[in-house]
Amino acid sequence: MKVLNFGSLNLDYVYQVESILIPGETQASKDRQTFCGGKGLNQSIALAKAGIPVYHAGMIGEEGAPLLKTCEENGVNTEFIRQITGPGGHTVIQVDKNGQNCILLFGGSNRSITKEFVDEVLDSFDAGDLILLQNEISELSYIIDRAYAKDMMIVLNPSPYDSNLESCDLSKISLFLVNEIEGYQITGEKEPEKILKKIREIYPKAKIVLTLGGDGSVYQDETGVYYQDIFKVKAVDTTAAGDTFTGYFISSILENMPVQEGMKLAAKAAAIAVSRPGATASIPLKKEVLEFETEL
Repeated sequence: MKVLNFGSLNLDYVYQVESILIPGETQASKDRQTFCGGKGLNQSIALAKAGIPVYHAGMIGEEGAPLLKTCEENGVNTEFIRQITGPGGHTVIQVDKNGQNCILLFGGSNRSITKEFVDEVLDSFDAGDLILLQNEISELSYIIDRAYAKDMMIVLNPSPYDSNLESCDLSKISLFLVNEIEGYQITGEKEPEKILKKIREIYPKAKIVLTLGGDGSVYQDETGVYYQDIFKVKAVDTTAAGDTFTGYFISSILENMPVQEGMKLAAKAAAIAVSRPGATASIPLKKEVLEFETEL
């Protein structure tokens, strides 16, 4: 099985602030740093650091050399990354004194994906291969349809949730990875149990991982429901926590780990990530995750 992540590549401009700004407020930031990120890149690096060979497909802009370098340094295959003329994707991220963040996203080159490029990439993959998707690139609906036609396993993290997803045939998704907000946007339900029940009704063939912030996470498939608590650490930056969880949980599937063990592995990896600044830089190696010890 080959693993393809067709996703975004962003430069993250991270500002340290006392508190997240409210409308009309002006506030001096304490620091600014630039990191490589994007949900797509973060999840590819999480997979690679978890020991999974992964191909990344996507577009970078004129200033995107650091993104390519980061992929190469972390063992992500860059065969399907192309550079365009014009600006790349980037984010402006506020991180407050408690490690909470808010993110403003500019799509840039991530929105220049074409059907022709999708066909070129997917021609190199076959039935049974896994494709991981988020919602930070163009032509998502077409990618889902083409991957489904090739009988690939489709994993979707529908973030950010917007009207673009309404054109996608989500019945073709094999595994959803969502947080409570995305769960509500898909189902109209706010309680975790109701979110899971509704997704089961709408997409009966799909598996789901629902992350619940400080309340842990829950996995549901046809065999039942499995809960996982968080591992408590001092939060520094939560930016890539969900992406780290995603990469490590997918790695557990590919390694045929029992669900409960996979959820525990992903929770440990996410805990390490939130204790560090940055996006890709915060994602731990598998050796660190296996050696990680803390009380729940």
